[in-house]
Amino acid sequence: MKVKDAMHKGVEWVSPDTPITGIAKLMRDRDIGAVPIGDNDKLIGMVTDRDIVCNGLAKDGSDSERLTARDVMTPGIHCCRDDDDLTKAVGHMESLRVRRLPVINKSKRMVGILSLGDLGHAAQREVVAEYVKSVSAHHH
Repeated sequence: MKVKDAMHKGVEWVSPDTPITGIAKLMRDRDIGAVPIGDNDKLIGMVTDRDIVCNGLAKDGSDSERLTARDVMTPGIHCCRDDDDLTKAVGHMESLRVRRLPVINKSKRMVGILSLGDLGHAAQREVVAEYVKSVSAHHH
């Protein structure tokens, strides 16, 4: 199974100057917990809901109205390729201790996000597909 079989497609990313209030609203509206940050068509970081809370709201003396993605993001983005083997990508996530990885294609464009939540659904689909195959094999 490949990363593209399990990822969320069509991911939006925002500029590093986006206020964290805007990112929080995007997270709420899209029901997501992480937003990739892009500058000049390059992925430069990631903002998670936890980043907004820990690096933004909970920081002493910070003015949450003026904070931007650049202020709270985790820089130095790790990603995987859409044609990577899913187990390899999961291993990468485990070693990095991250719950989400941006997915890029051959031309280094971001095409999706792989999250641990997606893996449960993808694995279930694969198990169901295997089950259906084995059940139907008995009826031939």
